[in-house]
Amino acid sequence: MTTSSDTRTELLRPDGSPVRVLVVDDEASLTELMSMALRYEGWEVRTAADGAGAVRAARAFRPDAVVLDVMLPDMHGLTVLGRLRRELPDVPVLFLTAKDAVEDRIAGLTAGGDDYVTKPFSLEEVVARLRGLIRRSGAAARRTESVLAVGDLTLDEDSHEVTRGGQSIHLTATEFELLRYLMRNPRRVLSKAQILDRVWSYDFGGQANVVELYISYLRRKIDAGRSPMIHTRRGAGYLIKSAEAAAA
Repeated sequence: MTTSSDTRTELLRPDGSPVRVLVVDDEASLTELMSMALRYEGWEVRTAADGAGAVRAARAFRPDAVVLDVMLPDMHGLTVLGRLRRELPDVPVLFLTAKDAVEDRIAGLTAGGDDYVTKPFSLEEVVARLRGLIRRSGAAARRTESVLAVGDLTLDEDSHEVTRGGQSIHLTATEFELLRYLMRNPRRVLSKAQILDRVWSYDFGGQANVVELYISYLRRKIDAGRSPMIHTRRGAGYLIKSAEAAAA
């Protein structure tokens, strides 16, 4: 998973969850390599080996981008593209093909494809092209090192500004550090011991209820009058996730 210490910029869906990419190719070794490269970006990946499987996967997975081989065993990639567009009219599609003729490129782009890579290609090129397509499509938000976002909640680590749904939220220094730790680990359950060590930098011993106290403070400011984002897992700890993810 991409971390804030990486030089790459992390792309996330608006709800803070990983970007989703569907890879469609009948060469198993190629799809495996591409899947590994895309998962290294922190993205979720599904694969399909033919056109019918691609349409089924797109319907269930709702990808943010599709990597699509032009030559598939059951139907032409342009036919698959047409069916994908009926399910997901705006999803960006990157064509893969062994053909390099100009007319093939024109046909693919005219049919609604967004970009084109000719085999053999480098995995780095495919990743770079996909990142560009996903950013331009608006399917994912660019998260910089200083700004964290989970759903409609944002936290700027440089300015210490916190907003939810565009409304400013004032936090104390400790509340800010606690929220930052939660938001740096979205959808991950964090124990009281982990929170004490990270936010307060030492063990309170018998005063671990200080975590409960500050979680309650945050809930009053973050969740009051809104769908809750901060959740308790009894016996385990606390986590933060978007209201949409919580309702799913």
